[in-house]
Amino acid sequence: MTTAIGTRRQRLNLPATIVLAVGMIYTILPVVWILIASTKTSGELFSTPAMVPSFGGGFAKNLHELFTYGNGIFLEWARNSVIYAVGGGVLSTVIAAAAGYALGKYQFRGSTLIFRVIVAGIMLPAVALAIPQWLLLSRVSLTNNYLSVILPVLVSPYAIYLCKIYAEASIAPELIEAARIDGASEWRIFHAVGLRLMFPALVTVFLLQFIGIWNNFLLPSIMLSNPHLYPLTMGLSGMLRVSGGQAALYSTVIMGSLVAIIPVVILFLALQRFWKIDLISGGVKS
Repeated sequence: MTTAIGTRRQRLNLPATIVLAVGMIYTILPVVWILIASTKTSGELFSTPAMVPSFGGGFAKNLHELFTYGNGIFLEWARNSVIYAVGGGVLSTVIAAAAGYALGKYQFRGSTLIFRVIVAGIMLPAVALAIPQWLLLSRVSLTNNYLSVILPVLVSPYAIYLCKIYAEASIAPELIEAARIDGASEWRIFHAVGLRLMFPALVTVFLLQFIGIWNNFLLPSIMLSNPHLYPLTMGLSGMLRVSGGQAALYSTVIMGSLVAIIPVVILFLALQRFWKIDLISGGVKS
């Protein structure tokens, strides 16, 4: 009987395993291609098999050309991307934490309506908001600077939604009442109790915001005209436009794409361990 049940579970899990395997290959294959293509020179890129690496020194050559292109402007683009992604990610996470905690743990007039508006905001595409944001910021002369990229991403409806749901589930009302009895102010309860119990969700929100801002192309392309303020996405795209569609800079851009992936991978691996806190943390012991 036990053997039959185990066999049935294996059969049921096989389609799911196949789907996950296909999804994994679909996700990893472009990264593998970038790794292989970064080892090839511009000439080798189109004259050798796509999935066969080159050992002729193309990797070092591409790396050198990347960091010397435009008098080292790639490093400026990388610095700008860090400023946009870290600054916008941290500030938007703080705003999402405060808003999500307030909506999740307090009942006040209009709270339900506000939450519904936030949920509706999740369904609005960024493309629909980019031009209005530019028009608003241009009226106060805040375009073509760092703030023009950071300000529009500070309020994320999806991040607020996640924090609100997590605050409701992880912060027990008994903890808040106990803190109030002890004389703690609402701000201290939020800081000492709310943020600590919401920490795994905040890590997730920050990572999602960081990746979204790091990979953002539309907003900077509308807000910025100064090449020295470009993030990596715009800078690498501009290198292709400068090359006139020729193969001269293709290998350099591929190397730049590979370098741009590294901070995201490092951040993901560094923050991954904090998600495990969610498995052992809880508001009240049963």
